[in-house]
Amino acid sequence: MRRLVVCGAGGFGREVVALVAAVNAVDPTWDLVGVVDDDPSPAAVEHLARLGVDALGGLDSLEGHVGDGAAVLAIGSPQVRSSLAARWPGLEWATLVHPDATVGTDVELGAGSVVAAGARLSTNITVGRHVHVDQNATVGHDATLGDHCRLNPQACVSGAVVVGDGALVGASATVLQGLTVGSDAVVGAGAVVTRDVPAGVTVKGVPAR
Repeated sequence: MRRLVVCGAGGFGREVVALVAAVNAVDPTWDLVGVVDDDPSPAAVEHLARLGVDALGGLDSLEGHVGDGAAVLAIGSPQVRSSLAARWPGLEWATLVHPDATVGTDVELGAGSVVAAGARLSTNITVGRHVHVDQNATVGHDATLGDHCRLNPQACVSGAVVVGDGALVGASATVLQGLTVGSDAVVGAGAVVTRDVPAGVTVKGVPAR
């Protein structure tokens, strides 16, 4: 088993802890050393303790805890993940796929990406580095997900969609086939995207504007 350190003690960080346990139940792969976070809430530390996982200290301690193992960025903000990935260019980043996710044929997952339970990725999909595909999100054929982007729970990315670096597609939002969501754009929860979203723009509603 390889050493693994999770960055982030918030809600998604603790979901990743549970994901690692699910992976190990099927195929013992990771020795989860613990979680690093600069300012974990008392509630988060208590929750980690209930999961049997140590709060190891601040982010500055990450490299020392990783050793010859790997780390994963379990922080929701795409921009924060991008900044932290650049902070430690020499680290190895674990790619984690929940056993209850479906990753189809000809799907490329970048280093540090996390695919949560119930997520579905069909075929001929390119997923960049440090991407989060959260619970029950779906990604259609021929799609591209750029570095550090995030699909929140039940997001639906249709076929041949391009989601740019650092973009976020909100919970239960839908991006229709062949469209582009620009870098650092935000698609609000429940929105239906019917035309391209420019970089850096936030859209919401049905249709999304």
